[in-house]
Amino acid sequence: MNRLKSLFAAAMLSVSLAACGGATVEPPLAGAAIGGPFALKNQDGAVVRDTSFAGKYRIVYFGYTHCPDVCPLDMQNIAAGLRIAGKKDPGLADKVVPIFITIDPERDTPAVLKEFVTAFGDNIVGLTGTPDQIADVAREYAIWYQKQDTGTSNYLMNHSRTTYLMGPDNDPVALIPADESPDAVAGTLEKWVQ
Repeated sequence: MNRLKSLFAAAMLSVSLAACGGATVEPPLAGAAIGGPFALKNQDGAVVRDTSFAGKYRIVYFGYTHCPDVCPLDMQNIAAGLRIAGKKDPGLADKVVPIFITIDPERDTPAVLKEFVTAFGDNIVGLTGTPDQIADVAREYAIWYQKQDTGTSNYLMNHSRTTYLMGPDNDPVALIPADESPDAVAGTLEKWVQ
């Protein structure tokens, strides 16, 4: 019984220290096989690599510009959440690069991406590439997507709705709740961006 009380006390002390900042809490996605190298075109037509963001945290979101509802809402939450977190900690916003990677390279040219991402902020990077390049990077990030072929140019894309916070070394840190609210996005950034 005394041993059980000792283990319980040690566990409670560990939780208390972690809550007070006395211990480092491991990020939820630490060690996950998410992310990888890529070379894609940004909204200005320049080639951008994963290494282009070295030293910065990245919010990585996959979507498409013709999305009627979900992608614009998520991007709005990401941009607003980053602004909220930046107001509380002005240095935080400078450490984070929001990245929108299209899953619809057929329609999402650099020019189309530029119009889309700048609607949410001037700090958002839009990326596109060939269908094979997009398939490769989506696979690296465990993103599923599929075209709903309607036989017209007004097709929809089904896709997973996962938003990642990647660390300065392109290591996965946490999921960003972009589907919830700007405050939820800001809270996640405040917790994990150092």
